[in-house]
Amino acid sequence: MEQETLSRILQGDREAFRSLYDEYFDYALRTAKLVTKNGEWAKDAVQETFLRVYRNIWQYDSGKPFKPWFYCILLRECYRVMEREKKVMPFGEQLERIAVEQKLPDVRLDIYDALQSLHDMYRIPLILKYLHDYSEREIADILELNVNTLKSRLFKGREKIRKCLGGNSYGSKA
Repeated sequence: MEQETLSRILQGDREAFRSLYDEYFDYALRTAKLVTKNGEWAKDAVQETFLRVYRNIWQYDSGKPFKPWFYCILLRECYRVMEREKKVMPFGEQLERIAVEQKLPDVRLDIYDALQSLHDMYRIPLILKYLHDYSEREIADILELNVNTLKSRLFKGREKIRKCLGGNSYGSKA
């Protein structure tokens, strides 16, 4: 069914694109919010993603799954928006970053906060693996990484989350 929709889009059917948009929008927005850590930036990234998909649908290889192609574009747009926006920081946000927060020992971190605290190189693969259920091969293709590099990042990301949540590490400290 997805291939039929994509071929209709290639023929210029706007209703088919609307159908694709409706199917992918919520999931794309949730992913973009996790990646950018900012709701407005996420909206910009998703909007740009759909524009790029519409303009470049002819480049899609119908012999491959559509979803990884779509999320590759989405991640690139998220990175582009984050690069653009980090150059301009509102005054209120500057004050928030300067403010000193008291860290109480009984304050608990949840998994979302632990995930958001990770560097992108660990956070993005974990999001794609555990929230979007992609295989390691698909994630490596999306992020243009070697599979072994991806496995290493997934392992280190899980270890960082475990440490952040107060869990014990596996294996020796050698």
